[in-house]
Amino acid sequence: MDIKVGDVLTWERTFTEEETLQFAQLSGDKGRHHMERDEKGRLMVHGLFTASIGTKIGGDLNYIARDMNFEYIRPVFTGDTITCELTITEVMPMEGYKKVAMKFVYRNQNGKEVLVGTSHGIIRD
Repeated sequence: MDIKVGDVLTWERTFTEEETLQFAQLSGDKGRHHMERDEKGRLMVHGLFTASIGTKIGGDLNYIARDMNFEYIRPVFTGDTITCELTITEVMPMEGYKKVAMKFVYRNQNGKEVLVGTSHGIIRD
């Protein structure tokens, strides 16, 4: 895939209770805030599970992350639909690969930011 500065890629998913409980099992993070329902009957989705939406886009690009920085702005709950909007901010051709930088914004179904961040890595030729 040929990418350039300014390219914007998106991916969306709705988090279910079953997946959130599976992530708790796989990650070992069984904090009460992830295991007990709130007053609306929802579970809080793990931050790293939320952030994983962007890894689908990275996989499509064959992107190998070297660093990822996240700022968690507000919680995500089961039933929420989250959209990750990823913008390519730098592409530097090297011998056999490209250095790539990106920024991303995750928004819930109400358009509110839940997570923002950046990443740097490579894409092999």
